[in-house]
Amino acid sequence: GIHPPPIEVGVFCHIMIKEHIIPQLPANIANITYANEADVLNMALFGKTAKQWRDEHPGTKGNIRDEASALELIILVNLENLNAEFIKNGMPQSQRLIRLREIVQQQVKSLSNSSSVAKIEKRI
Repeated sequence: GIHPPPIEVGVFCHIMIKEHIIPQLPANIANITYANEADVLNMALFGKTAKQWRDEHPGTKGNIRDEASALELIILVNLENLNAEFIKNGMPQSQRLIRLREIVQQQVKSLSNSSSVAKIEKRI
């Protein structure tokens, strides 16, 4: 099938978060919700929050995702899509994290030896 470029997927995820979580919360905590959603994905994929990564890499410019491999970025796009769908379906954040972590483990196994991922790695 046809897949949208990663930027469109990321925008879609943010729209889903905004439409399905933000309206239910007071305006003053909307930014915290976005940070927590990003960290749900970070915890599922990297096993740490963005702040934990920054604390471990004080001299590094950028963020945890800037340092990600092509494989990790591919999985991240998939996680963004799935997380948006889980949010739409009303799955609690704690359950989403557990399910996303399981999906990461499955995708690492299935994509690690992919020739397509290897080609992408070479281009980066």
